[in-house]
Amino acid sequence: MKADVKISFIGGGNMAEAIISSIIANGLIDPKNVLVSEPVSMRREHLSAAYNISSYSDTKALLLDINESKEPNVIVIAVKPQQLYQVTRELNSIVSEDHAILSIVAGVSIDTLTQSLGHNAIIRVMPNTPAQIGKGMSVWAVSESISDLYVDIAREIFQALGLEILVDDEKYIDMATALSASGPAYVFMFLEAMIDAGVYIGLSRDISSKLAIQTVLGSIELVAQTDKQPSDLRAMVTSPGGTTAEAILVLEEEGFRSAILNAVIAAYNKAVLLGKQ
Repeated sequence: MKADVKISFIGGGNMAEAIISSIIANGLIDPKNVLVSEPVSMRREHLSAAYNISSYSDTKALLLDINESKEPNVIVIAVKPQQLYQVTRELNSIVSEDHAILSIVAGVSIDTLTQSLGHNAIIRVMPNTPAQIGKGMSVWAVSESISDLYVDIAREIFQALGLEILVDDEKYIDMATALSASGPAYVFMFLEAMIDAGVYIGLSRDISSKLAIQTVLGSIELVAQTDKQPSDLRAMVTSPGGTTAEAILVLEEEGFRSAILNAVIAAYNKAVLLGKQ
């Protein structure tokens, strides 16, 4: 990343912190070139102390510093959708050709941001929570007129968070919202159920947690490191007439597979609906 690039965050929540910690830990940027506005004082103080970055109690003070700076600046909008209107109003007067807008706001299209800001250098990304430990999945798109400089900067940022995929149509971001962005919640719910089941049959919660977590971790790595499909690996562990076959029968009878399918489809439909509002 260019040494003179600044990255300014409007909103200092968990995903903003994931980006901040990753880009600093990976040496992509000097902390002095990272700015964040966050209204919650405890949160703001944490970010300043943990990462040695400049923090502001309100967006206007941050924007004043951005406006006075002549360096390339990526402005990351990391607020809730209901706060976006106020943020774009404040941004409208200061964005220039030296700036790129990077939005992690769910359900807000590049076209909406372009119209709200009167600005054409827009990056839209849908990351997920494992980005907090560098194991995330980020799916992103860019406006047609954005410069190669900002595309390269965005790619470096997202690679620091984990894996990234640049798509040429925002419809794929809605799909990714349902699969990879919401996906950790499905995995956590499955893991929670496994742990509770272990406790029910007599394991301590600590041992049940260790067994379940390592089982999920190992299974995921097995899929990732082999050329076998999940269905093939499942068949390998399912002996005829055995305990796994019995468990699989119950999962099928209880609609486990269809529940996952319907959940992802419902999340996708919701993402599309939010994008139209």
